[in-house]
Amino acid sequence: MTLAADEGLADFSNLLIYTAMAVYALTFVAYTAEWIFGSRSRVARTAAALAGDEAAERAPVPAQRPAVTVRKGGTTSVLERPTVVTRSSSPERDAVPDGPGAAGDDERGDTFGRIAVSLTTLAFLLHLGGVVARTIAVGRGPWGNMYEFSTAFSMVAVASYLGFLVFGKNIRWLGLPLVTTVLLDLGLAVTVLYNDSTQLVPALDSIWMWIHVPLAIICGALMYVGAVASVLFLFRDRYEAKLLAGGQPGRFATSVLERLPSSTTLDRFSYRINAAVFPFWTFTIVAGAIWAENAWGRYWGWDPKETWAFITWLVYAIYLHARSTAGWKGRRTAYLCIAGLVCFLINYYGVNIFFDSLHGYGGV
Repeated sequence: MTLAADEGLADFSNLLIYTAMAVYALTFVAYTAEWIFGSRSRVARTAAALAGDEAAERAPVPAQRPAVTVRKGGTTSVLERPTVVTRSSSPERDAVPDGPGAAGDDERGDTFGRIAVSLTTLAFLLHLGGVVARTIAVGRGPWGNMYEFSTAFSMVAVASYLGFLVFGKNIRWLGLPLVTTVLLDLGLAVTVLYNDSTQLVPALDSIWMWIHVPLAIICGALMYVGAVASVLFLFRDRYEAKLLAGGQPGRFATSVLERLPSSTTLDRFSYRINAAVFPFWTFTIVAGAIWAENAWGRYWGWDPKETWAFITWLVYAIYLHARSTAGWKGRRTAYLCIAGLVCFLINYYGVNIFFDSLHGYGGV
């Protein structure tokens, strides 16, 4: 009877996940409509800001005026010092304003955006229900195989996005790429990675499972958000550079990229996320080592998953070190951020599928 109840609850979990996918699909349509209707608005804030900087650069510098002096009894008193005006050698990119957002100040686009956020919230609640039902059905954490890890990972990514919105961060521009990725992740999970609810081997039944794996999921989801911001930064930065050089981007590029935050804002947003996540990723690796000692009698064995976890840590360490000491900003650090997420995905997909690893206990 217990087994049947567990199987029924697992089936209910699957139903919730499929329902969440259907709502995510509607959300994708709503976010797409927001971008389409938003493109009707005429926005050119970036070009205007850069043109203003260039005009300031070309403005003539007032001639240096001599000091006004008064001679009294053979002495000279300086009443006014000369004014020296200096200008930077290049326009200030930090002064470029953020775009108006995906809706582009269009009322209908904003309506679709609000609908999309509401649908995202509904889909997340269904998604959360599916993960919780799976947890109760298997009687352990919902991350014993790749199917469970994938559904939990995408759920946390959506939760982080909604959390930023709740705290007043204007990141609705992230909605469309986020929902697209979540649909791909869940589609892969339910078709290729699906695995029946199974139990872990007794050696891995430890409190550290509830520390190490959830932290890995949370860190990976936030790394994903930071990497998406870095990808968008690369496009926005190239757009700004082309305008600064006097070029004329195409209408589609202008319509889309003009509505994103400035390259400076995107770069800063990605950096702050990664800087906040890095200590937790470090502790994730430490917790995994402690768990390994409890389960296998050794802290570190250069297992493929351990190796790629360390490589991921190393890439993000280089990223943060370059930002803080070498003063790197912009495209070079964006590439490092994206490389860090790629290493994380290799650690998850590549190691589990193509390598023999002690961490393959849950099967695909």
